[in-house]
Amino acid sequence: MDIYSYLSTNNIFYERCDHPAVYTVEEAERLVPDLYGTDAKNLFLKDRKKRRHFLVAVGFDKRVDLKNLSSVLGASGLGFASSDRLMRYLGIEPGAVSLLAAVNDKDHAVEVIIDEPIWQAEFVHCHPLVNTSTLVISQTDLRHFFDCTGHTVKVVDVPGK
Repeated sequence: MDIYSYLSTNNIFYERCDHPAVYTVEEAERLVPDLYGTDAKNLFLKDRKKRRHFLVAVGFDKRVDLKNLSSVLGASGLGFASSDRLMRYLGIEPGAVSLLAAVNDKDHAVEVIIDEPIWQAEFVHCHPLVNTSTLVISQTDLRHFFDCTGHTVKVVDVPGK
């Protein structure tokens, strides 16, 4: 998927910043220039029975309490999904997990969960399916993106530790 063509075709506007590859929040804080908007970190999770998959976006500094998030989502035993599952469901490599990966979930098998502060932010940072760029996307355009992909976003207060 050429994410830039998809965004352009659907009139989703962004500002792009290229940078060295980042795999962790710490690397991103060190290697990505300061951008306006809200930094988000994204988790790809599965339930214990591997029947449900979740793309979860929270603020950079939030440590997610997976046990309590399991209760909030009605999913037992949340844990991190494997890189094989990440590729199968979202078509991306570890380090590139992003809300924009929903574009590759044609079967709508992944539930999109966004922490309330991220959903309310005026601008959000997203990787464009690779971890060598960051896009700044307005909240309006992010909502339009999910309308285009057909994903229903569940906005919750993601429990932190």
